[in-house]
Amino acid sequence: MKPTLESVTAALATADIPDDFRFSMTNAPGKDAYPIAGATWLLVYQQQKDAAKGKKLVEFLKWSLTDGEKMAKDLQYAPLPESVQQRVLKRIDEIKL
Repeated sequence: MKPTLESVTAALATADIPDDFRFSMTNAPGKDAYPIAGATWLLVYQQQKDAAKGKKLVEFLKWSLTDGEKMAKDLQYAPLPESVQQRVLKRIDEIKL
């Protein structure tokens, strides 16, 4: 197995990701999944103290998972699988302004 953007995305698609998104992506199942990969996390307060800044943060996070995600491959980042994108978008909707 070669480390490619596709094999990292495949690993993420099969990784056991809990609701709090704290996970390790090693030895993910699947013949197309690269065995060692990593993810980037972003810690955000669920209750935003400044509604205007919180609104902009939510807008940026949603953009990054939709339109911004389209740039991932060109920047040599493995795109998130659709199922993970949808889970993250649901969590973003839980941010209170």
